[in-house]
Amino acid sequence: MNHRRVLLVPVIAAAIAAAAACVAPVPPPPPPPPDAPTLEVSVVRDGLARPWDLGFLPDGSLVFTERSGAVRALVGGELRLLGDPPDVNGLGEGGMLGLAVDPDFATNRHLYTCFLSNLSGTHDVRVVRWTVDAATTSITGRADILTGLPVSATSVGRHSGCRPRFGPDGYLWVTAGDAATGTNPQDPQSLGGKILRIDRDGDPAPGNMGPPFRPEIYSYGHRNPQGLAFRPGDGTPYEVEHGPDCNDEVNRLVAGGNYGWNPVPTDGSAGYNELVPMTDLTEFPGAVVATWSSGCPTIATSGAGFVTGPQWKAWDGALAVAALKGTQLRFLVLDASGAVVSEGAGVTDRGRLRVAMQGPDGDLYVLTDADPGAILRVHPV
Repeated sequence: MNHRRVLLVPVIAAAIAAAAACVAPVPPPPPPPPDAPTLEVSVVRDGLARPWDLGFLPDGSLVFTERSGAVRALVGGELRLLGDPPDVNGLGEGGMLGLAVDPDFATNRHLYTCFLSNLSGTHDVRVVRWTVDAATTSITGRADILTGLPVSATSVGRHSGCRPRFGPDGYLWVTAGDAATGTNPQDPQSLGGKILRIDRDGDPAPGNMGPPFRPEIYSYGHRNPQGLAFRPGDGTPYEVEHGPDCNDEVNRLVAGGNYGWNPVPTDGSAGYNELVPMTDLTEFPGAVVATWSSGCPTIATSGAGFVTGPQWKAWDGALAVAALKGTQLRFLVLDASGAVVSEGAGVTDRGRLRVAMQGPDGDLYVLTDADPGAILRVHPV
């Protein structure tokens, strides 16, 4: 009996040491450059239930989602509940996720949300168009314009995506997670692990991929993309996605691009193999290489937005990327070709950050991923 205990001690110790080695600490964020602005952070609203995405109406009112299901607005400082669809299912990483304001909102008053739904009797992720009433007190006129984005069969809600954004081309772009299903990212008939591009009614936009791919697909081979932003000036689309243990990515999107994620087990069995590279250039020599990668370990990059204006100094034109595990805003300065020429971090003391978007006043608005969570206003000086 004692002999067995002696033998087990080194085995248990080795297992604990191996497990600990797999959990590398997140490195400290890079300091901002000397000519970066000082960032003053204030709380716009707190006490929120895991806010996930936000947008601005033409009158400056802020609209946002909470993962539990609510779509809310801040109008003149007053918090309003616009809607809380009963079929939103907040399982795992799912729930009420992304939001986009129609660029023609002043005339059509359309708002778009993306969420995990059980409306069909099973689960899917779907994009829904709403109409905001004239008083900005409710959303009605529901139209489910894109349905059937896949959901994990073993862990419902995992890798749900899903960030919609209108591009300068007038079409709605949608990030779609791979649902933690190994075959989805490279499957031309699955909407999972893709960037999608549709019109206001959910029809495929021209210029997407052709057969054998579904016509809604713009690019493929993605893992769990949660960031989407268009560079001011040239309108170039950039996407941000979560890596497994290593290599969160920022990608410059190109039509028809394969971004190289293929988590299929090597033995051909069903499952989800997270040991493969984020961009597998051995299996896919033509895969698009990331513009930026976190290396090891990941910082859990999520939503992102460009900031512009002289008040941002060295970060004028930079992509501000919110990080969850890394608890920071990572500012990436890109050259004309889209390559990262410098980077630095700010807002490192507010916990997990879900998304960042520049407001009409030129400040950056950031959501904290917490319950209670908050809307932060980041003012450069």
